[in-house]
Amino acid sequence: MKKVFLFSIIILCGIVKISAQDAAADAVIGYYFCVDPFTGEESQNYIYKAADGTYQGKVVWVKNPKLEHHVGLIFLKNLKYNEEDNEWQNGTLIYPGKKGSYKTYMSLSGNTLKVRGYWGFALLGKTVYWTKESKQR
Repeated sequence: MKKVFLFSIIILCGIVKISAQDAAADAVIGYYFCVDPFTGEESQNYIYKAADGTYQGKVVWVKNPKLEHHVGLIFLKNLKYNEEDNEWQNGTLIYPGKKGSYKTYMSLSGNTLKVRGYWGFALLGKTVYWTKESKQR
């Protein structure tokens, strides 16, 4: 009976740890207001968990009506949460209007999401900061 009880406690602890990891990883899910660092255009992006367990981002709103064709564009893909670094890493970023793709990682601090896109080395890139919002615009 003691063995069954100990086994149950061990399983329960494992489930609680996995749930805490999932909660930390899922904290990034939501709507973010951003300003394009190159053009100054305003938009809102949505970060979500894909069916494969990675995190993706898509454009859900643009202020400039001329850019409405970007709404629905999935521009962030394959981000995986690294608990040790508290970052979503090894993703790919596509910048509308530019050729190619960039490596990317993100970190969340309060309501501010730091998104870093780069070529080859993290030193060769651009960092932007997005503000988390409570709902879609």
